[in-house]
Amino acid sequence: MNFEFIKTLRQKSVEVLSVLSVIILWQFTADFIVQNKLKLPSFYDVALSFFSVIESGSIFTDLLVSLLHFGIGIIAAFFIGLPLGIAMGWFKKTSRAVDPIIEVLRPIPPLAWIPFAMAWFGLTHTAAGFVVFVGMIFPIIINTYSGFKNIPKVHVEAAKVLGCTKNLDLIRYVALPSAMPSIISGIRIAMGVGWMCLVAAEMFGVSGDGLGYELWQSFHLHRMNFVLMYMLLLGFLGLFIDSSFRYYVDAKLLRWKAGTVV
Repeated sequence: MNFEFIKTLRQKSVEVLSVLSVIILWQFTADFIVQNKLKLPSFYDVALSFFSVIESGSIFTDLLVSLLHFGIGIIAAFFIGLPLGIAMGWFKKTSRAVDPIIEVLRPIPPLAWIPFAMAWFGLTHTAAGFVVFVGMIFPIIINTYSGFKNIPKVHVEAAKVLGCTKNLDLIRYVALPSAMPSIISGIRIAMGVGWMCLVAAEMFGVSGDGLGYELWQSFHLHRMNFVLMYMLLLGFLGLFIDSSFRYYVDAKLLRWKAGTVV
């Protein structure tokens, strides 16, 4: 027990020292090498900026707005991307009909849809959520399709021999569990792409609120310490969302894979 505690403490100390080293190097570089707050604000200046927005309370509103945009996009991508990917992977005719459309639309950068988002939805939360949706849906479709397409045929045949003959039952009890690792990977990729699209959409003014919007406004005001503060906040928030998702997946959906991790 004591050995495990010491081992955990040692691991955490390495992480803390690593972060402290980066902060010290950052502060030194900003103060003695760059010496220009417009090019590189110091850690101290960024920390003061963070406490100032905390004190004003504006950061909480922007945080909730950004999470709203992200939520709209990810929910829409789930409800459309998952069923479509499953249908493409399970039914050949669906794949042949939909795949050409997907392959034409997929290479279009999500930010290219911003003009249509504004034209269709105006400067609203829905418009920002639509840009996030465009960035997220294709990784979900492709990975879901790949997961279903690569299911070992012997698993399906064995299930049929044991009496599981309906498509719905085969998908639920055989195909979906087998394809789950691929689907989870697609969702994680989609979340990363969607988070980047969220920031870009808010920076372009699709919505007049959010962390990305405040970042861009700070740049126009030459407050680079606030710009860097919002950048770091977006990074930590994205890390928190991804870590929370991985924790839930490992604990609930992929517990059967825990034994394969060394």
